[in-house]
Amino acid sequence: MKLAEALQERADIQKRLSQLRGRLLNNAKVQEGEKPVENPAELLQEMDGMILRLEELILRINMTNSATMDNGETLTALLAKRECLQKKVGLMRDFLDRASELVERSAYTEIKVHSTVSVPEKRKELDALSKDLRSLDSRIQQLNWLTELQ
Repeated sequence: MKLAEALQERADIQKRLSQLRGRLLNNAKVQEGEKPVENPAELLQEMDGMILRLEELILRINMTNSATMDNGETLTALLAKRECLQKKVGLMRDFLDRASELVERSAYTEIKVHSTVSVPEKRKELDALSKDLRSLDSRIQQLNWLTELQ
């Protein structure tokens, strides 16, 4: 099994567990004399099986990520770098959106509001960071599809 397949299965299990949570909550209580629509014991057994499989996948994915090397960096390090780059890009984008907002003055005597940074310069920096992020993400995706799960 490739790492990418394990990641897809993990996402599927997480989605199914979320749906199972709703089914469990819907069948947690019934009025006296009524029966639940679904058997809670069976749902809990299904949950246990999915949790065990999820734990196995998480362990194997983490082991694979820490053992997979690309240009002297582990996949774990690349994932950490991508997550931080995503945060930085998101924060910069929000900051620059705010910094570039136009403030309308209804009267000439109102106080002028100016951006605290050169938005065009910072946009160029943001574009470069976004390009780096796309490149890193492509590198990670390629590794996911080429790497065998441990």
